[in-house]
Amino acid sequence: MAASTVSRVINNRPGIKQETRQKVQMLLKKYNYIPDAAARGLVMQSSRLVGILIVDIRVAHHIDSAFVIEQELTKRGYCCITMSTGPKDEKKAEYIRILEQRRVEGVILMGSMFETEAVKESIQSHLPRIPIVMVNGYLDLPNVSGVIVDEDAGVEKCVDLLYSKGKSRLAFVLDSPSPANSRKQQGYCTGMRKHGTGEDGLWLYEMEESSVQGGYDITMRILREHPDVQGIIYTIDLVAVGGVRAACDQKISVPDRLALIGIDNSIYGEICMPKLTTLDNRLQDLSESAASILREGLEGKVQSKVLMMFSEIIEREST
Repeated sequence: MAASTVSRVINNRPGIKQETRQKVQMLLKKYNYIPDAAARGLVMQSSRLVGILIVDIRVAHHIDSAFVIEQELTKRGYCCITMSTGPKDEKKAEYIRILEQRRVEGVILMGSMFETEAVKESIQSHLPRIPIVMVNGYLDLPNVSGVIVDEDAGVEKCVDLLYSKGKSRLAFVLDSPSPANSRKQQGYCTGMRKHGTGEDGLWLYEMEESSVQGGYDITMRILREHPDVQGIIYTIDLVAVGGVRAACDQKISVPDRLALIGIDNSIYGEICMPKLTTLDNRLQDLSESAASILREGLEGKVQSKVLMMFSEIIEREST
């Protein structure tokens, strides 16, 4: 049987009798034939690879988003490689270079931690012509798009919610430095000032460890330093769960005495007691939109530059 005949069957091309096609398919199945994607890529000048970069692959929120994006792109015949860069800018820039070596055709940057000058310069040097989408962030480059959630406005609404419940002495906990978290903090400050709070009434805290225990420890510190605190907003649910535990251990009634709000609308907020009020930053929609924009670029279509999505407060028992 001619190699060209087998090739036509493998690539589902016309010009083959149905009897011959079925015979070839039976032989392929019998011998467990698997097409060599790398070899096909050399012939077609296409790798069909998409790189997904995450600062820390242990962060559940980011890996959940990466999963949604990978599933969407796999449906379109792309293969995704996910890499964890670590927090240092030079390593993020190095991974951009590695993706160039892997001949990826598109890139997803997971999170605002990639909003750095080092990453921008590395993209300009190594991947200036392939489509890149940043989830919850943006870099001003011709080939980069961003999908952003209005978490600053969302946190401001969280402040409004607590004020509507008679709680005006509020603290804010930043779990880690990032552009997105800075925007959340700005939302808290804007909301507090809107309600007449002076600079001395902005109780801002930054953690050393982003974890349940870290949330517990920082909440205990807030309770020591501001025993009259009436509400705390945390940048992620995971940390807020530690705050719920600290309030429980101190026999502080939630939400009557102390209201607590997280951000992410993650599973952690649903399984803690009391259930956690959270700012939903639209993970599923955010991820699907990022995949869709990247797919447009991969198919040579005009990409959206910046897509803004709107967050929503999911009120549960902690407020």
